[in-house]
Amino acid sequence: MVNHSSTEATAKPEGDPQAFAQAAECLKILAHPVRLRMVQMLLHGRYTVGELAEDSGVPDNVASEHLRLMQRCGFFDSQREGRKVYYEVAEPHLQKIMDCIESRFLSESA
Repeated sequence: MVNHSSTEATAKPEGDPQAFAQAAECLKILAHPVRLRMVQMLLHGRYTVGELAEDSGVPDNVASEHLRLMQRCGFFDSQREGRKVYYEVAEPHLQKIMDCIESRFLSESA
């Protein structure tokens, strides 16, 4: 156990309130079962809105809204190829977040 008493001469961690606000906003956006599933899928490849919608059990327009919100946070990129739009992960740290979620909530020992 770490002792963080005020008598210790340890440096206080730095923190930017605006950065914490931005992080909280993006974490709130991630905090949805459909969005977490989309992140999990996109960490393993590129998918269209229709493919993500079908896997998540939501209509295409609902999937598009989820993707738009996550793209606004910089989590995903999209590329148009003909008539299809493919989504892929743009934020590599999503893998670490998903690793934590999977080990805590999706592992057999959870």
